[in-house]
Formats: sequence, C-alpha cells, structure tokens
Amino acid sequence: MSSAELQEPGLCVAHLFWKTGDKTDFGSLQEYLGDLDRESLSVVTVKMLGHRSDICVLGLAREPARLRELQSTLRTCGLELSYSYVSVTEVSEYARGVPDELKQARLYPNLPPEGKPAFCFYPMSKRRSDSWNWYGLDYEQREKLMMGHGKVGRQFAGRVIQLVTASTGLDDFEWGVSLFGTSMQALKDCVYSMRFDPASAQYAEFGPFLSGIVCEPSDLGEMSRI
Repeated sequence: MSSAELQEPGLCVAHLFWKTGDKTDFGSLQEYLGDLDRESLSVVTVKMLGHRSDICVLGLAREPARLRELQSTLRTCGLELSYSYVSVTEVSEYARGVPDELKQARLYPNLPPEGKPAFCFYPMSKRRSDSWNWYGLDYEQREKLMMGHGKVGRQFAGRVIQLVTASTGLDDFEWGVSLFGTSMQALKDCVYSMRFDPASAQYAEFGPFLSGIVCEPSDLGEMSRI
C-alpha cells in the first residue's frame, strides 16, 4: 500500500505549533517554506500570540509522509515543537444536502482565505456524560441540532471562515476547528454566539484555544528581531 492510499479522499492535516529561540535559522525557514511544492503540500503560516507558541505551520497533504517531512525539516531550522494536532479533512455525515462543490471545498480547502488574517485553532469533542450523551441520540436528533448550530455560524458569513477536520482515533479530541476571521473580535463574537446553541452548550467539550495572525513565510524573518 502506498502512503497516498492512507488518506482517500481528502487531505491529512497537521497543525504544528513551534517555539523559536537563539538557534532558530529564520533564513532557512523562509527559504524552505517559500520553495515548497504546493501541489503536494499546502501550508499556512501564522505568527502566534501568547506564551504557548511563536509560529504555527498548518500543513495539508494527500500523503501523510509529506507532513512528516514538513515536521522534520522545520525542526532542523532550529524550531522546538510545543503543541501539535493531527486530523483529516472530511464531509460531515450531516451534509447530505450540501452541493458537490461545497463538499469538495471541505475536502480540499483553499487556504488561507483572502482578507481574513485573524486565526484561531481549538480541538473539541462531543460530550458523553450521564446527563448529555451525544452518541446516545438518534441520527435525526443529531442532525437537527447540527442544522441549528450551522445556522448560528452562517450569521458570520463574510467575517469568519471555518475549517473543521476530523481526528477521532488520530488525536486526543474528535475534531480540530480552525477559524479565519477579518479580526480577532470577529472570532470572539462567533465562538461566543455558537456556545449558546444547544449543540455546544449541552454537548461540546473544548481543548486549548490558540490564536495568531496569518502571514506569508517571508514575514517570519521579522520575528528574529523581536
């Protein structure tokens, strides 16, 4: 079996969060990311805010080996991996009525979206407690809840675009959520509003939130002067 057959259809996804330091070679980092073959490996670079990481490199590839190569090469540039998340793109089971072009956009997203430099990532799972067990609901109940959840999200059309990737069996949570927004305020408003929806309020468990500013690989050199 070839590595390409490990993920079909869709893409393997790795969110790689890095710390920079005195040994970081920003020149090699910029050169490597700038010269990538974007046909086999797509990347989004983010200047992170806060203490958890300095740089995020979001990689998407048909072959998981390309993500392993990305991770290894970034380490040789003097970066230290501080957090990561592994997932795959998917079309949700609740997207039966979605047009084919939108399904393809979910499987093969074109990132980063233009005009949305604010970035946030968080993992999440559906709750399985005695009081609220998502997996104890029948399909029709789950579908109704997700339709309502999506309706809230569509209120932010034009301000926020989300990429939801599946990670059941691949990482600690069941999904990874990447948000791209026109501003940090737009991201905050979107997440806040959706938390009142029953699909989140009653059934969602969240991991850490990490945020930053989308940038070109050539902009990462600025961090060497901080």
